[in-house]
Amino acid sequence: MSLLDAAHAAMLADPEDDLARLRYYRTLADSDLCLMLAEEPQGDTLTPRVFALEDGPVVLVFDTEERLAGFSSVPVPYAVLPGRVVVARMAGQGIGLGVNLSAPEAAWLMAPHAVDWLAGVLETAPAETRGRPVAIHSPGPLDPALSEALAFALSGAGGLAAAAVLAQVAWADGARGLMLAFVGADAAAEAPLSRALAEALAFSGFEGGAVDLAFLAADDALVRSLMALGQPLTLPAPPAAPPERAPPPPPGMNPDRPPRLR
Repeated sequence: MSLLDAAHAAMLADPEDDLARLRYYRTLADSDLCLMLAEEPQGDTLTPRVFALEDGPVVLVFDTEERLAGFSSVPVPYAVLPGRVVVARMAGQGIGLGVNLSAPEAAWLMAPHAVDWLAGVLETAPAETRGRPVAIHSPGPLDPALSEALAFALSGAGGLAAAAVLAQVAWADGARGLMLAFVGADAAAEAPLSRALAEALAFSGFEGGAVDLAFLAADDALVRSLMALGQPLTLPAPPAAPPERAPPPPPGMNPDRPPRLR
């Protein structure tokens, strides 16, 4: 059973569980999907095949080539894309998304408004402000939803920062709240780390308020206090270096050259 299958089963097991539904959509966004095309890719331009269903037009994606082949009795053109890329490109077009429709145990149909909603969540970015806390405290016991969100946000942070720490802080205006600080992160890593946290919180169902994010140099005087009073978090090991020579990615998998969907 794939991660997407497991998330799908958990979602259907309790239709009233909003968190399970959020986890499914998070997993869908992070999965590589086979997008059925109307024709072979033309350079970076992809033309999804649109099916007119009773509830409206949809494009089809499958999480395995086998499920794609099970939908059609003849070979069909397709492109392998991250789910978040498919959703972003289809948003605002009034087209739904059919997921694994060849497999009843894994099938899911997203209406156009659900596609638009998911695209909006994936575009979530924190507002940028500058300031320093005036007091630092232990974060105390964490809400399970927040713990899961932080684990997910940090899962891709290996090699992007030297350390991470969570603390309860107070600000000059009297506001208090949680702050996640990355220590020693390169400037180029700040944007992806910020998006990862914002996205993880959006999918977590955490209702305890915002979590502020700070990027600190290793020699910043605030780091010692944070490490002493806050809760250091474990970062994963840096990813292994890629092979020196790798085959070109399938159409749409290069983040610097996203596909154009017609």
